[in-house]
Order: sequence, then C-alpha cells, then structure tokens
Amino acid sequence: MRTTKTLPALRKLIAAGAVALVLAACGGGGGDGGEAPAGGGEPLTMGFAQVGAESGWRTANTTSVQESAAAAGVELQFSDAQQKQENQIKAIRSFIQQRVDVIAFSPVVESGWDTVLMEAKRANIPVILTDRAVDSTDTTLYKTFLGSDFIEEGRKAGQWLLEESAGATEPVNIVELQGTTGSAPAIDRQEGFAETIAQDPNLTVIASQTGDFTRSGGRQVMEAFLKSHPDIDVLYAHNDDMGLGAIEAIEAAGKVPGTDIKIITVDAVKDGMQALADGKINFIVECNPLLGPQLMDLAKKVAAGEEVPARVVTEETTFDGESAKAALPTRQY
Repeated sequence: MRTTKTLPALRKLIAAGAVALVLAACGGGGGDGGEAPAGGGEPLTMGFAQVGAESGWRTANTTSVQESAAAAGVELQFSDAQQKQENQIKAIRSFIQQRVDVIAFSPVVESGWDTVLMEAKRANIPVILTDRAVDSTDTTLYKTFLGSDFIEEGRKAGQWLLEESAGATEPVNIVELQGTTGSAPAIDRQEGFAETIAQDPNLTVIASQTGDFTRSGGRQVMEAFLKSHPDIDVLYAHNDDMGLGAIEAIEAAGKVPGTDIKIITVDAVKDGMQALADGKINFIVECNPLLGPQLMDLAKKVAAGEEVPARVVTEETTFDGESAKAALPTRQY
C-alpha cells in the first residue's frame, strides 16, 4: 500500500527534474548556449585600434579608454597602429576574426575604410568611430562617431586671432603647423581657421606644412619656417605637441615665444597648459581626450541593439594664460 501511494509523487519529482535539465540546456545559466555578451552573460569584448602614441593627447586618450574599459567590465583587445592605416586595417580584420562584440577605432586618415568596414558589417559587428571621422558616404558602415568638432576648434583659434589683431594696419604673417596629412583633425582645423581669418584681409598664412602631430616634427618644420620667413608674427599649431616643439626652435633662433611670435595651439594637455601659463603660448583651444566613459556607454548600447545618436560631440572650452593657471592644479591630462 505504501508503494502505490508514493508513485504519483515520484513521477512528479522525475518530471520536475526533466524540466530543470531542459531549461539549463537552453542557456539560462549563461554557458556556451547562453545569451549574447550584451545580454549580461559573458563580458562584452571590444576591439580598439588606436592611431598610435604620437602625442600627450593620444597617450591620455589611450589611458582613458583602457581605464574606462576595466571599470565598465569590458574586455579590451587593444592595438597600436603606429600612425599607419595598414596597421589599423589589419587590426580591425583581426578583431573580426576574433568575433569581438564591438569594434572602435580612431582613423589615422579619413579615406580608404569602406572595404574593411563592410567586412565588419557583414560579420554583424557594430563599429564606433572615436576622435576622428571617415569620409565614407555609406553611414551604415558605423553606428556613431564620438569626438570633437574639429572645424569648430579651428574657428575658435581663428576668432581669437581676429580679436587679438583687431585694428592692425600692417599685414599679420601666420605660419601653420598641420597635423598628419589626410587626417580629419588636420583637414578640419585648417578649414575652420582659414574660414574665420578670411574676415580680415591683413591675416595671411604665408607657410603651412605638416608636423605629423609630433613634438619633433613641430620643431623641424618651425626651424625651416624661421629660416625661410624671418617675418613670422603668428604660429597656429594643430596640436600642443607641435607647438611645444616649435617653441624650442623659436628659442634656439633667439626669439621669444609668445611675444615675438604669438602662438595658438589645440588640445590643452598639461605641457601645453604649462607653456600657456608661462606665457610661451598665447591661446589654446581644448580638445578633450577623456572619451573612455562615453565610449564604453555607447559600446554597451550598440551591442545590445539600442539606438544611439549618429554624432556625439564632446564639450570643450578655450584657455588663455590666467585660465590655464587656474585649471592646471586639477588637470587630469
């Protein structure tokens, strides 16, 4: 009698165990058949192809991305392209083969990305552009672009010079240290600056050449400028590092930077801000490298299939000597 009474209960236990096994096999525990990384199973994996380490700005940008990934629990596959497009393309293809969840990169130059970005799209791996844009007409090849408005940065630099030179009756001779040829910041910072200073016919760019965003490049090109143009009034450098290199050349030539030659730069890294506070640079337009937190937030959203803005612009300001002195004690980069 005892056996017949317990059989129904035993059958219920067996049935419940079978259901539990089926549920486990469906991936509810986050195993090999579990949810996609963005769904809360395995950590989200990002492949990040950096331009290089050509400047203090870029070093700060890399640190921000790496530290933010660690804080957000994102597994980061990092590649340094050493300022070569072919290295970035190779890295992106490697990320595709590794089946990362998201690819992010700061393009060395604007052109030549359609083929590899199409490969990522076919692999269903979303792409985020950081810091620099591409010139592709197919905007479906990437989900969003996070970074500064480089044209506006050039305009801010030009506006300061317009105000500084207001009322001048003599020609103002400007030399320009451009960033890497073909890169978005070099193209846009030149465009914004030229567009703005065109309002004053006395402001003329008498020489313009790339210094590749490096301090050594800035010094070498400025040395050549000083030899061929003894009447330079203003230097506009597309980043602080080139401006700092140029200061070395100006001082070696027996001139006083910030006085004999007015200097405008872009970035606002600590070394540049210190030179501004010291009076060797006259004006800096900020370009914030600390994009890591925003990048991780965007990466999680696009991996989860959420809609994000096509363009995310970072908030930035400008500095003169006094505001640089005030900002330096708490400057993060």
